[in-house]
Amino acid sequence: MDLHPIDAAPTPEERAAIDLVLGLATSGWEGGERRPELDGHVAYGGTEQARSRRHLLLPALHAVSDRVGWISRGALGYVSQRLSIPPAEAYGVASFYAMLSMQERPRTLVHVCDDIACRANGAEDLCAAMERTDLGPAAAWTRSPCLGLCEAAPAALIQRSGSNHGDPWPAVGKATAETLRDALTTNPSPPATFVKRNVAPSLLRRVGKVDPTSLDEYRAHGGYQALRVAVGLGPEGVTREVKDSKLLGRGGAAFPTGLKWEAVAKQPVRPHYFVCNADESEPGTFKDRVLTEGDPFALIESLTIAGYATGSDQGYVYLRGEYPLAHERLRHAIEQCRARGFLGDDVMGEGFAFDVELRRGAGAYIAGEETALFNSIEGFRPEPRNKPPFPVERGLFGKPTGINNVETLMNVLEILRIGGAAYARIGTPDSTGVRLFCLSGCVERPGLYEVEFGTSLRELLALAGGVRGGRPILAVLLGGAAGTFVTPDELDLRLTFEDTRAAGAALGSGVVMVFDDSVNLGDILLRIARFFRDESCGQCVPCRVGTVRQEEALHRLAAANGSRDRELLLLTEVGQAMRDASICGLGQTASGAILSAITKLGAFGGAR
Repeated sequence: MDLHPIDAAPTPEERAAIDLVLGLATSGWEGGERRPELDGHVAYGGTEQARSRRHLLLPALHAVSDRVGWISRGALGYVSQRLSIPPAEAYGVASFYAMLSMQERPRTLVHVCDDIACRANGAEDLCAAMERTDLGPAAAWTRSPCLGLCEAAPAALIQRSGSNHGDPWPAVGKATAETLRDALTTNPSPPATFVKRNVAPSLLRRVGKVDPTSLDEYRAHGGYQALRVAVGLGPEGVTREVKDSKLLGRGGAAFPTGLKWEAVAKQPVRPHYFVCNADESEPGTFKDRVLTEGDPFALIESLTIAGYATGSDQGYVYLRGEYPLAHERLRHAIEQCRARGFLGDDVMGEGFAFDVELRRGAGAYIAGEETALFNSIEGFRPEPRNKPPFPVERGLFGKPTGINNVETLMNVLEILRIGGAAYARIGTPDSTGVRLFCLSGCVERPGLYEVEFGTSLRELLALAGGVRGGRPILAVLLGGAAGTFVTPDELDLRLTFEDTRAAGAALGSGVVMVFDDSVNLGDILLRIARFFRDESCGQCVPCRVGTVRQEEALHRLAAANGSRDRELLLLTEVGQAMRDASICGLGQTASGAILSAITKLGAFGGAR
């Protein structure tokens, strides 16, 4: 295929940012100095070498955005030339992500969350105030989907570009127009998260108590004991303990973790990879942010154990782009572990190799789907793949791949500490162990709560101090935008996989969002519909068209235009089509919360 370069040149600043990721160009063919006496007669690299570097596309785009604030035609052309990628494909990747811009913008951009948790806590008033606030010529603001700061709603993130901004972007909780304007010239501390540990063992026992930047402190509080136990057990012994624990994935699918690890380990094709999915983008979810910010070494140890058990010598952490502090702490943790021999060619001198690479997302909810995440790492648009083949057979770079989220991996440390059988006795027979729940919305103490499986929703809300101001509960959203609403009559529901499934609900990623009677439920549903419309990758018709038709029907219901019965029937039929025919879970769950609110809560005049 002939490449048609973009007829624009990168600025020296853009070129320097890209070269920092890709290295200096070695010939005129890839954007370096043109040498006619050689370049017209000598071949460099070749197709295979170019393909082997495509995975650097997103890091290179990040580098440009971090340096100058946006991606110009010249920068995109230079990246395309350096990686031998058709410019149209590079544009398709760059334009997919919400945090990357193809249009010039100020180097400081304030992302103000107007998603459901923040919406229930004054986000619209904040946005109205921002419209009246002069941020000066060097800054601008924009509405944003969930930033993973739901416990600090209304929240904002200040994206800073330029070589002088080495610190993580500031996150601002309980934001006002005044505090955001002040934060443009200061470096405010990140909002504190209320953490409640109500169990032992605890995934959160180090969070807030141990310096997350110190490997020595981590080791003094039990760090790397689990990996030593793992080496003593051997790979099959580790997997046996995980299977005995009956640990189910905490990302929403609830697949048995031990079976997944075993399936990867048995694959004869090499190499194997293991990926940590830290791209939690479900509105209302922030547990993985708290864990990666507060206990980053534990994640690296957990991932190393997973790699050891599955015969993987390379791991990846794919972290959502809206978590700059977590990115900084994980990067620092990986460097320390590598320098001290806990990562590398001979981990702890035990004769096995494992290393970790940190990759940053750029604002795409769909990238949390495991195969879309693989595409993102590989340098393609993060669109889900058809399954089968499943990742355990053909995953990242076409090789056998294990993938778990942060909370799932963190549980492995506790399993090896107390034993799989002991872990299985915690919780219920079908939902073993402990679970992290992200409480937000209209509660007295929003934050991260750790309880045993089997705790009721009523008991969990009591731990959070109940509904703010003692107001009546309107509804509780379980599982986030992709979840379902439950009514005040269902507060005795036990929070287990089996009980929520029987009730027609789901735990999902651990979201528990409470709405009191002051919240406009119709407005919340419209925001959920807009979220799915915006986040659909557009690859399959049922989701691409269905999410648009769903939002249109809700707007007609809100405006009382047309027949209510006809619109409700249309929503039901569209929801069924998306569930039955969408490629991935986004389309399959896009109507769940909306239809549950209509049928159970009488939203928009639906039957109760």
